[in-house]
Amino acid sequence: HNWFKDFPGSITVCDSQGIILEMNEAAIEVFRSDGGEKLIGSNVFDCHPERASRILAEMMENQRTNVYTIEKKGKKKLIYQSPWYQNGKYAGFIELALVIPEEMPHFIRD
Repeated sequence: HNWFKDFPGSITVCDSQGIILEMNEAAIEVFRSDGGEKLIGSNVFDCHPERASRILAEMMENQRTNVYTIEKKGKKKLIYQSPWYQNGKYAGFIELALVIPEEMPHFIRD
């Protein structure tokens, strides 16, 4: 998983119970003040306030994708949370966070 480790976006992988299995270097840095790499093995529900935990629980229960943007420390980010599967069976979810520019080209392709 060499591409995963140094990928510039933040990648966090959880199992179907919310246990953090993997974090790349960007995710470790983003969550450094919360424990960084020490978060691996902990439950993602312990890291979120009640409202966010409810959203995550519903997302996991229904195996649905959750996509939104945020602004944090002056940077706009796309947050993409999606289920992942192993041998066709629900295995958990992946959160991908990418810094995006304030103005970004949008193309419509036929």
